[in-house]
Amino acid sequence: MNALSVLDRGRIIARPDYNRWLVPPAALAIHLCIGQAYAFSVFNLPLSKVGGWKLTELGWIFTLAIVFLGLAAAFAGRWVEDQGPRKAMFTAACFFGGGFLLSALGTSLHNIWLIYLGYGVIGGIGLGIGYISPVSTLIKWFPDRPGMATGLAIMGFGGGALIASPLSVFLMSRYASIAPEGVAPTFVTLGVVYFCFMLAGAIMVRLPAPDWRPQGFVAPASPQKLITLRHVHVDQAVRTPQFYLLWWVLCLNVTAGIGVLGQASAMSQEVFPGRVSVVAAAGFVGLLSLFNMGGRFFWASASDYLGRKNTYTVFFLLGAILYAIVPSAGRAGSIALFVACYCVILSMYGGGFSTIPAYLRDIFGTMHVGAIHGRLLTAWSAAGVFGPVIVNYMRQYQIAHGVAASAAYNTTMYVMASLLLVGFLCNLLMTPVHERHYYSIEEEIAVGAEAPEVAV
Repeated sequence: MNALSVLDRGRIIARPDYNRWLVPPAALAIHLCIGQAYAFSVFNLPLSKVGGWKLTELGWIFTLAIVFLGLAAAFAGRWVEDQGPRKAMFTAACFFGGGFLLSALGTSLHNIWLIYLGYGVIGGIGLGIGYISPVSTLIKWFPDRPGMATGLAIMGFGGGALIASPLSVFLMSRYASIAPEGVAPTFVTLGVVYFCFMLAGAIMVRLPAPDWRPQGFVAPASPQKLITLRHVHVDQAVRTPQFYLLWWVLCLNVTAGIGVLGQASAMSQEVFPGRVSVVAAAGFVGLLSLFNMGGRFFWASASDYLGRKNTYTVFFLLGAILYAIVPSAGRAGSIALFVACYCVILSMYGGGFSTIPAYLRDIFGTMHVGAIHGRLLTAWSAAGVFGPVIVNYMRQYQIAHGVAASAAYNTTMYVMASLLLVGFLCNLLMTPVHERHYYSIEEEIAVGAEAPEVAV
């Protein structure tokens, strides 16, 4: 027997007595590891000392990782659905861990292109496959609470930086006597450790049996508003206006948050010069990470009761109001109001990621939700470029035209508020998919015979 056959989806169908609550920890094992991406900035200064690279050059490492996350999720989505979560998680572990090892080689050789290829491209592919690998499985295990289930896993991606940041700093200090700044051996250690934890998640994961239902769960007899009981093929989903409305819903929500997240430390110090120290700014970044993580679980769980469309309505309207308040908080010198606004904004930024899989499930059905989610994540790739560019270049433009650093972000905040209002309009236009896009009843029966585990 082929040793890799243990990765096949047919080998991971759960026994009748399997506890479905073992699946979220398996998903968390993946997302807590790949969530390290949010902490990569801790390597920027050490890498600049090792190779003499500029921070602008090093910034492309994270950008490439996010771009390839979206591309890998889009192109590998159908493969993940066909091959099952275990093989996908194992593949993600190989790419993500391998990306660290190649980056270690690039650091040792002072070759930034190897780091681009290692962490940016190969690691980014691991990020994308790992990100989507457990989502469809969780939705099938929790048809009664899809938002909560995806929130549990995707919460890990937001919280991964809380582990990775201090761990990376600790390892670099311990390895400083071995290599310059300790970066290369830290990359090796992280690559091995993350591979092992992701492999553990792959071993734990299971798929529900074809006829499995949660105890006491009764599927609705008829569709609810914006929640279908039918299924749309992934290739058909991308031909619907609903897909592109949701693409912009995710892109605009992420754009408004990701640029601020990347500049939070510098922004807090510039808006309140002399009042916010470097240590306090670092604490602010950590606090935002906590709200980013907690918001992923809180808002996704709340969406099971509020509905996905209503939840995103809150994101966009409340977010726009808070962004409009931030400049006033800066002018008034209110650090508390400034911090409170951004904490809520970042909770909704994280909530947008964890709520979108359940939104897709409601609109397109469960059969291809993982593949559809993968294609939608190209919106994240786009936002990963839009957000930082808007924040950084608008700030630079303001300063170049004589605006004080403490007020240089004000126009940017109003632009972010405007983007969220555009997102509100996109979300407002969401309607059920037209009948012609669904599988016919005969097709659903035929496809269900081939892949019954998706018939939730």
